[in-house]
Amino acid sequence: MAPQRPAGSPLDKAGLGLKFLGISVLAGVLVAGMALPAIGALGLTAKDTAESFDNVPTDFKAPTLSQASFIYDAKGGLIARVFDRDRTILTQEQMAPIMRQAQVDIEDARFYEHGAIDLKGVLRAIGKNAESGEASQGASTLTQQYVKNVNVELAGDDKEAFKKATEKSLGRKIQELKIAIKLEEELTKDQILTNYLNITFYGHQAYGVESAANRYFSKSAKDLSIAEAATLAGLVQNPTSYDPVLHPKAAQTRRDTVIGKLLENKHITDAQAKEAIASPLNLKYKEPLNGCITAQAGMGFFCDYVRHVVKQDPAFGKTATDRQRLWSQGGLKINTTIDPDKQAAAYKAVTTKVYPTDSVAAAATMIRPGTGEILAMAQSRPYGLDSKQNQTVINLNADAAMGGGNGFSPGSTFKPILAAAALESGIPITQEYPSQYEIDYPKMSQCSGTWNEKGVKLKNESTEEKGPYALKEAMARSVNTYFVQMEAEMGLCAVKQMADKLGIKSLASGKPLLEIPSMVLGTQEVSPMVMANAYATFAARGKYCSPVAVKSVVNTAGTQLPVPQANCTQVISETTADGINTLLLGVTEKGTGSSLTLDDRRPIAGKTGTTDERYAAWFTGYTPELSTSVWLGGPTVNVSMKNIKIGPTRFNGGVYGATGPGPIWQMAMSAAVDGTPKTNFQTVNIPDPLPKTDPNASPTPPAGGDAAGANAGLIGGNFTLPPGIIGGNGNGGNGGNGGGRH
Repeated sequence: MAPQRPAGSPLDKAGLGLKFLGISVLAGVLVAGMALPAIGALGLTAKDTAESFDNVPTDFKAPTLSQASFIYDAKGGLIARVFDRDRTILTQEQMAPIMRQAQVDIEDARFYEHGAIDLKGVLRAIGKNAESGEASQGASTLTQQYVKNVNVELAGDDKEAFKKATEKSLGRKIQELKIAIKLEEELTKDQILTNYLNITFYGHQAYGVESAANRYFSKSAKDLSIAEAATLAGLVQNPTSYDPVLHPKAAQTRRDTVIGKLLENKHITDAQAKEAIASPLNLKYKEPLNGCITAQAGMGFFCDYVRHVVKQDPAFGKTATDRQRLWSQGGLKINTTIDPDKQAAAYKAVTTKVYPTDSVAAAATMIRPGTGEILAMAQSRPYGLDSKQNQTVINLNADAAMGGGNGFSPGSTFKPILAAAALESGIPITQEYPSQYEIDYPKMSQCSGTWNEKGVKLKNESTEEKGPYALKEAMARSVNTYFVQMEAEMGLCAVKQMADKLGIKSLASGKPLLEIPSMVLGTQEVSPMVMANAYATFAARGKYCSPVAVKSVVNTAGTQLPVPQANCTQVISETTADGINTLLLGVTEKGTGSSLTLDDRRPIAGKTGTTDERYAAWFTGYTPELSTSVWLGGPTVNVSMKNIKIGPTRFNGGVYGATGPGPIWQMAMSAAVDGTPKTNFQTVNIPDPLPKTDPNASPTPPAGGDAAGANAGLIGGNFTLPPGIIGGNGNGGNGGNGGGRH
């Protein structure tokens, strides 16, 4: 074995010098256009080289850099600033000249004198490194550094591409040299410097000089002083070691080095240098506030919903990769439908009536009928990842695919959907059924086949609920046996088809809605947004619109991008919708929701719902201009709301739709419609057998109600429903047992 020579020996230094000399020679012949043999040895042909020189990718001349996007409410207020990389692109004129000069002087002082390769710099580096015995000094020009930064930017989240862009290899170096040479032929030095200052990393998630100026000094890059510019310029070589927040002494020493370079190159006077060196760092550091966590007034969940829209809707790109790229590159101005006043009303209501520390949570969605516009999306638990602070990122208003959970059993708020199907099929609005206290589930037709499970009992909430009843009274009292008899007459297929028309095409979890008799009792989990939008269809006299959150999107070039459309369609006749509105006016005038008047006493229509064991309670109600659905229950597991304290209220007798979510709805809607014109519903004339109820009476629900669940024979009966329909628990949602009461 050959003897080992000591480190730092003359042979080592000579070898190191030869290595750098070889690179310098290669650089020289590249400049002269005579490097083909050397390149060939690296597996690059003359054809490859010629093409590389003739075709510099556009990304290097005008790189598409990722930057922050801005999400705005309907009145132009900023909801949140979101980014993969915190960057704001500037022009040359928007950068302080001293910042530009400081970066050049510390990184590449001869930048304006040499070409893409600085041969003097190469030879100087060889000498310095040979003297020290190690490769401590490089010779990359600012243009070469810029090319490397573009390659890193283009790699994005692709680990393999990032590895290639940063590997220490002669092949990568040559590729960067070739692009740098051609780039200097096509761009001016000022253009290259501007691009460099926009792309480079300054630490603490700050990409580009504008973000860095804001991060460390709370000002724009055009307003930087000599000392501030020197601090930022010095960071580029090693943002970690020279971090002015964590290592202020090292940062100040590095800053003073940059100031010395500015003085050495006569870009500042001796007096300016002394003044700058004498000044402290004077940091005015601002933590990088990114994403929906920064949204105000409880808008974090809506912000996150917008993110899901951009990443999932084909309007923003044909493939998931295309949409992810659009979101990651950023630079978007996203104008949304959210109304800040209505959002504030909904947020105040849910957080006043339900505390974040409660074992249950509340969620409320507001939608404008006839447009599909989501005007508010609020919940009682704050948005965030800190479970100790009762935070969550699960959007209780939305389906699982849009950042929500698996939804909640809507209880008797599903009954109007059956009623709409019945009226559309020709069953008269005056239809009567015997509706005795307890019945067997009748045989029912499905879209294919029949459901006929013998021995399954269905009960009403009260033994006093005995028919016959007509539809208006049955809806006001929420009589279970009435609606199951109606369901049997028309068949399950018609109910499912109506649910589909009203936007309930599947469960919140994404599973298909099943044709089972308990469908009408609301045993299958849905989200508040879906219910608010279904009822908005009634308010819009049968016009269904897909929910929309985004009104317009403008990219960095000022181009309007396509956005998802509501695609409004008349899905039920105006006569049917008017009939449903009349029925649901009866619920709020003299039925289970009679206590829920608004402050200005305008007409409202709606329906209560409470699942068995009080696992979930709902009130979904509307005016002709605004539909709101409020849910209350356990956010991730079933919580029985019997003898429970929620917010400031003690529910000794248990929660009902009219007493739990109802007052939340009442508070939110009263504030949301305050000052807006009162309008009336189009109604139909129905004989009224019900006695009038005092709207100022106690909120205790009237006798009877929308009972289901165990009382309906669906829990503990002699048959088994498919998994997930009864008491299904999901990530951020639970089914609850059975359907609804009050």
